[in-house]
Amino acid sequence: MSGMPSSDDADHPLIPRYLALLWGREDPTPRRGPRPTLTVHDIGRAAVAIADAQGVGAVSMKAIAAELGLTTMSLYRYVDSKDDVIEVMVDTAFGPCDPTLTATGTWRERLTSWALAAASLSRERPWLAAIPLRRPPVGPNVLSWTDAGVRSFTDTGLTGQQKLSALLLVDGFVRHHVRQASQMGMLDATDTGTGPTYEAMVSELVDHRLPHLAAAINDPGPPEDDDYFTTELTFGLSVILDGIDALIESV
Repeated sequence: MSGMPSSDDADHPLIPRYLALLWGREDPTPRRGPRPTLTVHDIGRAAVAIADAQGVGAVSMKAIAAELGLTTMSLYRYVDSKDDVIEVMVDTAFGPCDPTLTATGTWRERLTSWALAAASLSRERPWLAAIPLRRPPVGPNVLSWTDAGVRSFTDTGLTGQQKLSALLLVDGFVRHHVRQASQMGMLDATDTGTGPTYEAMVSELVDHRLPHLAAAINDPGPPEDDDYFTTELTFGLSVILDGIDALIESV
């Protein structure tokens, strides 16, 4: 029937232009006009530079074009929308994952190394954890991180889906932790502010109306590092990895 996709089209859906260019494939929908003077990677680097300097809210087609000394319309030779730019920017910011990151050690040691590396990267660029993603990123750099993470579970007995789900759980925790620490101004150990600590303030406010919170605040346990980011990241990871360990032991 005229206008309907063929069976070949259904089996091989068209890859978006920006994604084909990110992966180094031929542009599936080349545009007429003069030969492009930049690459999609140039757009990604310009967007990252803006986000690093001014925050992700400053990233726009107009700002990127100005950074590159081009017109806004010229960017549409490489991307079709702002969402495309966001994915290119995220892929550029992550960069390729170190292939040795999860090459040795137990599954737990490998996954811990992966999580700490991801947390360190996002700690340097907290906008990565805060940026709204409207679709799962599938750029080559981001997927190299996924590949390395899945490698952590080699010989564990988990199914492919269980490996992906476990990795998603860890990744989600890391992203949330970075985002929360950033929002509270506690990405660095020195970011303690000039006022009283959270614990000191709560202990002054709670009374018999909040008995369980009061008891928890007054029973902190062994002394902990003052680095909120590292302390809570380590605690959360250990709890999640204990759960994954139980899953692995059950298969």
